Amino acid sequence: MLRIILRGCSGKMGRVVTEVAALHEDLRIVSGVDVFDNVSRPYPIFTSFAEVPVEADVIVDFSNPSNIEDMLNFAVLKQMPLVIASTGFSDELIEVISKAAEKTPVFMATNMSIGINLLAQLAKTAAKVLGTSFDIEIVEAHHNQKLDAPSGTAKTLAKAVEDGLDFEPLYVYDRHDKREKRGKTEIGMHAIRGGTIVGEHEIIFAGNDEVIKLSHSALSKNIFAEGALNAARYIVKKQPGLYSMQDLVSESN
Repeated sequence: MLRIILRGCSGKMGRVVTEVAALHEDLRIVSGVDVFDNVSRPYPIFTSFAEVPVEADVIVDFSNPSNIEDMLNFAVLKQMPLVIASTGFSDELIEVISKAAEKTPVFMATNMSIGINLLAQLAKTAAKVLGTSFDIEIVEAHHNQKLDAPSGTAKTLAKAVEDGLDFEPLYVYDRHDKREKRGKTEIGMHAIRGGTIVGEHEIIFAGNDEVIKLSHSALSKNIFAEGALNAARYIVKKQPGLYSMQDLVSESN
């Protein structure tokens, strides 16, 4: 039985992870950590890791970058593996996470969907073939409550595209104040926010007289919960280090 501490348990994804975990006999959420402790969950909720008295095997984080040091300090102190499914981290916080990963295994992904990570691999391959003669645009759409834009997933897809190119692209996030032709090395990044869109990502390769599109649609948040729980099973077997969904996918083949 894998015992889980769930950070961000009071949020929407916290509810989904709680429900999905309950469907698996090998998983049990033993406590939650959230600044909001006014929701009902089938486990105790604490407002900080300093208050957590229960024993566990792994932490799953579906919260936000604020107060992440509290979680990292706890994970390092307890030598407890950690799955970070949050997004919107600054370069400075990513460096802090990397330091923690030197002492305890950390799994970090901007998107826990297997499909998105396969899309990233396909995007890299497409960029190798098409990048010098096709214009590249990335469009993402999410619900109206999402805070960061463009999404962490869009940035991951852009990095995959960049890895397939033989030149350094120029990222363009806004064209409304420009009156000029599109540059050949540009990658356009576009964010849409509205309604309850779970997550839509599309990479457009536009050439002369033909357009190639790679896309992924998330139909429910369950896919992210399942991915994070699979990551929890994976990371508890690892030595200290920083791991990604690409590591999990490659070792599963």
